[in-house]
Amino acid sequence: MLKTTPLNAAHRVLGARMVDFGGWDMPVNYGSQIEEHHAVRRDAGMFDVSHMLAIDVRGPGARDFLRRSLANNVDRLRTPGRALYSCMLNRAGGVIDDLIAYFFAEEFFRLVVNAGRAEDDLAWLESMKERQGAAPELLPRRDLAMIAVQGPRARERVWQALPGTRVPTEALQSFHCAQIGELTLARTGYTGEDGYEIMLPGPRAEALWQQLFGCGVKPCGLGARDTLRLEAGMNLWGQDMDEQVSPLDAGLAWTVDLASGRDFVGKAALLAHPQRLRLLGLVLTEPGGVLRSHQKLATAHGVGEVTSGTFSPTLQRSIALARVPMEVETGALAQVSVRGKQLEAKLVQPPFVRKGKILVN
Repeated sequence: MLKTTPLNAAHRVLGARMVDFGGWDMPVNYGSQIEEHHAVRRDAGMFDVSHMLAIDVRGPGARDFLRRSLANNVDRLRTPGRALYSCMLNRAGGVIDDLIAYFFAEEFFRLVVNAGRAEDDLAWLESMKERQGAAPELLPRRDLAMIAVQGPRARERVWQALPGTRVPTEALQSFHCAQIGELTLARTGYTGEDGYEIMLPGPRAEALWQQLFGCGVKPCGLGARDTLRLEAGMNLWGQDMDEQVSPLDAGLAWTVDLASGRDFVGKAALLAHPQRLRLLGLVLTEPGGVLRSHQKLATAHGVGEVTSGTFSPTLQRSIALARVPMEVETGALAQVSVRGKQLEAKLVQPPFVRKGKILVN
């Protein structure tokens, strides 16, 4: 039986097309996926992301535990409310999952992990506790729901729906959050647009969803979420990286702290096996197909592979992320095999779109 979020009934009332997403009953769209995509780029849209799991790390030694467990350095988190994007790596340097870590107090951090990896992540973190002899408690917060409100007008729509949140969050910077009663508003997202990811008790989620809907925020499904994140050049676990792929080869070197003396799981493997591939963007330069994962591309320096691909509603052409040989430079052309045809594509530096602006030619 599929798992459901506290917003399942609300999705069905709105006529959402529901699909099995990693064991969860989730909305893929509410009609036009393209309209949902444009709503986020031009105004404000909202996503039910309650299938993702928040894990509270509480107690003495919480920071030391995360210093060993995450590839990015939680020592950067000193101001309450600050957040950090990171990967968790296995001993071979592969990506177990990517996540956001929030710092609330010296003995209170929160990790938000991907839904499809939640149980594996929890098991791995528990095994890390045993290896380290660490004291902090791991508390899966399955009582929380999460709603992501994204777009150039997202923040003002949230303030309209929740007037008491404006003053505490108006000066909130990117990758910071504020706790307001039972709500946590984080200025983070997975679309390349501004907005908040709101964590709140599950029983309150439907009322907030209806308040936001009444303020003109468009409900959006998994389909638009994927085209938006790809335009924003954001990785997806299971496509752009996994347990066999180094974060260095997945375009995530900026999230890995190799410079400090801190040790973490996977560091020795990354130092022993430096970056071998680049993750670049592709823009199809001719009609006739859509770029999809696992398609092969020929470059002047060897063969690469598409990791994620789609049709971009903003660019009105097909785009992709692809792992290619290190020697390949942006601006170069490649031939991509699309359903038996060789189509030309240009290699670019992602992101393709951020904050409503097209960033590639």
